[in-house]
Amino acid sequence: MSLTDLLFGKPLASYEDRTERISAIGGIPIFGLDALGSAAYGPEAALTLLIPLGAAGIHYIIPVSCAIIALLGIVFFSYRQTIDAYPSGGGSYTVASQNLGPFMGLLAAAALMIDYVLVVAVGISAGVGALVSALPGCQPYTLHICMATLVVITMVNMRGVRDTGAVFLLPTYLFVICLFAAIAIGVLKTIISGGHPTPVVQAATLGPAQGAISWWLLMKVFSSGCTAMTGVEAVSNGVKAFREPRRQLARHTLTIIIAILILLLLGIAGLCSAYGIGASEAGQSGYQSVLSQLIGAITGKGWFYYVSMFSILLVLVLQANTSFADFPRLCRAVAENGYLPYAFAIRGRRLVYSFGIYILAFLAGLLLIIFGGVTDRLIPLFAIGAFLAFTLSQAGMVGHWMRKKGALSKSSVLINGLGAFATAITVVVVIGAKFWEGAWITLLLIPGLMIFMTGIKRHYSRVARAMVGPKVLSAADLLPPLVVVPIEEWNKVSQKAVRFALTLSHDVIVLQIDAGEKKENLANKWADYVESPLKNASLPAPELVTLESPYRYVVLPILDYVLELEQMHKDRQIAVLVPRLVANHWYENFLHNQRGTILSALLLLKGNQQTVIINVPWHLSA
Repeated sequence: MSLTDLLFGKPLASYEDRTERISAIGGIPIFGLDALGSAAYGPEAALTLLIPLGAAGIHYIIPVSCAIIALLGIVFFSYRQTIDAYPSGGGSYTVASQNLGPFMGLLAAAALMIDYVLVVAVGISAGVGALVSALPGCQPYTLHICMATLVVITMVNMRGVRDTGAVFLLPTYLFVICLFAAIAIGVLKTIISGGHPTPVVQAATLGPAQGAISWWLLMKVFSSGCTAMTGVEAVSNGVKAFREPRRQLARHTLTIIIAILILLLLGIAGLCSAYGIGASEAGQSGYQSVLSQLIGAITGKGWFYYVSMFSILLVLVLQANTSFADFPRLCRAVAENGYLPYAFAIRGRRLVYSFGIYILAFLAGLLLIIFGGVTDRLIPLFAIGAFLAFTLSQAGMVGHWMRKKGALSKSSVLINGLGAFATAITVVVVIGAKFWEGAWITLLLIPGLMIFMTGIKRHYSRVARAMVGPKVLSAADLLPPLVVVPIEEWNKVSQKAVRFALTLSHDVIVLQIDAGEKKENLANKWADYVESPLKNASLPAPELVTLESPYRYVVLPILDYVLELEQMHKDRQIAVLVPRLVANHWYENFLHNQRGTILSALLLLKGNQQTVIINVPWHLSA
């Protein structure tokens, strides 16, 4: 087995696609890690903004969480409708494009792309940050650990959908089991104590109130807590990844993910209120996350605490996998419509869209490098892209159902219309609350990305128009080409190129550059080397042209000569044969000049439709 097969798995044939389809249980770690992992920092993001209210602020987490859960329920029912309507994959881009037009589709795509990149960068940095806080000795290596984690997740996803699900299955269910167990124990203790449980480990003491509650503060708390809803659209994007019955399994997966998330959010909010647990300022001495305080208060800091914290750490790091599952699929859909390079629509050796995975890893890695592996300030930006995509998807579904007839369509319009309205209001709230904290960056990036994609579409359209021609082959003016063979000296490589040139045409020009440093004067021996043998064979001899180059340039004089031939022979094709020495090993190529490669590239840039470039390889082992 080769190293490549060991790392990425053996190549899969196209007909093996069915073997890569997943079940509902397998879909949870692939499409649900982002949503489930957000339960670890969504409530904390909301509680952090309630710190100025002191102990009194904790009790507001329950109504805020209920509002988030209500919105989550609306989005859930809306996306179930989307899965039914688009069983081949009904992501926000597809739905918005088909029902609201290309502009709205690009808006949804741009918002989601930015959101997916942020999820990877911030998810990895948050998980590594938790590790570093537990092991302070790792602090100097934060960025290195982040990049190593990114490489591992990328390599796992390159192995294909089924292998990825198998790898992330255990961490996902360990996380869910640990949190459910902690919540169940906490709820039982709360009931037994009459609503006032005694913590096993006392939580951090909350400071005195430094302000009063206001609608503006509640809006900010709500918008921060909405980060718990990122990743909800993942299942609708990846419906094609499920085995048959595809719709049913996708709906089951979405239902399970949303049900788990709702129970986690309710449990965490309720128990934080019961145990009096609030957030503490990150970066300060003695900082503990909300879940660390909560699990410690419920069960103490024994083995269960450390297993639970380890599972939370894993999920925070691995939640980036949802983006790796959905970003390539989104880019594939956009590329098929010509708004991204077609490479995004090509499946790799393990039937995944490899180019999308590479680009996502590169962009997330770039973010990690820019911010040194500490990207907490980007967390509030999640909700903008996600909820903008939610809104466009649900609005698109309203248009979809309005073209249908029947009672079912009317109820579906109501569900999706309510979803579009609720998420649109949330977008406005999030932008207003987070604008000066960095939301303005997203508002600039989204139109910038849309302009970029529109430019790609314009290029592909221009290429398509330029390539349109008659279907019938034209047989007019079929003349042999004028062949140009640039050589350095007379040897086996140049001899092979000249022999091949003579099979193409009788008009062959052998071009040599005289830089004043040649030991052999080829012109003096041209008759013996070339003309005599060809004369004996009754064949026309090629013309030898020597170009003086006092400044020792080689490639540019050849380029200028070919461009002059284009102007002189506008009715002829010009074939430039480039002799190429092929070494036995790739690293040996560095020992030889690459003038042939440079000449070919310049001819592609400077030449026109007349010029044809032909590489003539001569293998060193021959």
